[in-house]
Amino acid sequence: MPNAQCPMPNTQYPMTNEIQSIFNRIAPVYDQLNDWLSLGQHRIWKEMAVKWSAAKSGDTALDLCCGSGDLALRLARRVGATGKVYGVDFSPNLLEKAKERSHWQYPQPAIAWIEADVLNLPFEDNQFDAATMGYGLRNVKDIPRSLQELYRVLKPGAKAAILDFHRPSNPQLRAFQQLYLDSFVVPVASYLGLKEEYAYIGPSLDRFPIGREQIELARQVGFAVATHYPIANGMMGVLVLSKLGVIS
Repeated sequence: MPNAQCPMPNTQYPMTNEIQSIFNRIAPVYDQLNDWLSLGQHRIWKEMAVKWSAAKSGDTALDLCCGSGDLALRLARRVGATGKVYGVDFSPNLLEKAKERSHWQYPQPAIAWIEADVLNLPFEDNQFDAATMGYGLRNVKDIPRSLQELYRVLKPGAKAAILDFHRPSNPQLRAFQQLYLDSFVVPVASYLGLKEEYAYIGPSLDRFPIGREQIELARQVGFAVATHYPIANGMMGVLVLSKLGVIS
């Protein structure tokens, strides 16, 4: 597993530009595959993440690695007409899908869709009341830097919830997870011509910090409260972060 002090990217696996290309290619079938591959459970996990973010009416909320907009749309329903949501992703193809969905699923309040890198967010300090990230932290080149940027843009007192895959500690569950990826996820993706795009999930999990390591990384960048909640028998997890203090 990566060292909790400073997880380094493994150049054997795709990073940055390669990951961006992967998500651009899967954009046309991204939502359909999410439903198939999780048997619809991803909707429940995303609702849990939004709830843990504590977003409420009138808030300004941020969804990082927003993809096709699932979490951002859920945040929009939470913050209501008096709030504002920003969805950030580095895949222009997925952002286009998100824009299309928002026009007919939840046109108000307007969601600002922004193409940007989570390692260098185009926002002022202390701007957001709540934040989410779904299946993005595992793919960033520099996890501590992305957490530091998240900390910077959150207001004091704000919370963030980060949903992603997780390697369970139980050996049997870990073996089942790998079997599921190899025998179901990759074959289904292969049927749609996206074998390579989904085969990277297993290797990405191998280098992704487990829950307690994620907590340590979050504390190192300044989050006073960090808790990792295993879900789906530990095969998924939500890292919930709180930024304490007041604006000086």
